[in-house]
Amino acid sequence: MPSRLQKRIAESGLMSRRAAEEAIRAGRVLLNGHTAVLGESCTENDILLVDGRPIPEPEVRRCYMLNKPRGYVCTLHDEKGRKSVRELLPESAGRVYPVGRLDIMSEGLLLLTNDGDLTLRLTHPSGQVLKTYRTSVRGEKLEEGIRRLHCPFVLDGFTVCAKSVDLVSRSGSSAVLDITVGEGRNRQIRRMCEEAGLIVLRLIRTAEGPLKLGSLPSGSSRPLTDEEIASLMREMTE
Repeated sequence: MPSRLQKRIAESGLMSRRAAEEAIRAGRVLLNGHTAVLGESCTENDILLVDGRPIPEPEVRRCYMLNKPRGYVCTLHDEKGRKSVRELLPESAGRVYPVGRLDIMSEGLLLLTNDGDLTLRLTHPSGQVLKTYRTSVRGEKLEEGIRRLHCPFVLDGFTVCAKSVDLVSRSGSSAVLDITVGEGRNRQIRRMCEEAGLIVLRLIRTAEGPLKLGSLPSGSSRPLTDEEIASLMREMTE
């Protein structure tokens, strides 16, 4: 069955889907002897070369859940020399890529996989998969700020709105909230809180779709079970 060139390259584990698209645009990919262009498809019978070399055989799909601590970036290589989430994974994880991002000061559930299709579907702006964040906030007008979080916001020209905002606890001008969103805009929760007049003290992603962070210790990881992957795929198709 034909598949897009970038998909087949990503499935081989050679690079991410986005990196494969960039390689095609740069003329580094040959398909049956001619320079490939973005949008072309191929089958297993076609000869696909990247930088003059055949791509590896497709890797077995691997998916990991990591409880990301503060101070780690969600990139495999950081030009500033900061600690990468890859350092927290076992060697057996092989080459996997973060699904979406948590900024350096955010914590919690982060998925990493070598499955390009899964990554693309989970990070699509249409917001099919809900994400919940345990959010510690402070504000001089706390109640007003919490009410504001229930309203729509415009971020990067798009209207976003929390699916739910639940009060977990409150003490004076501080509160702990569980905020659930469907979109995946850059630093969305922090920016929504800022617009609502609230200062974020701590931000932990506790759930993504049917997956729960649970009792996984900070800095630890584990592979997803077949049942968890299946439930995640079902959620994305409903």
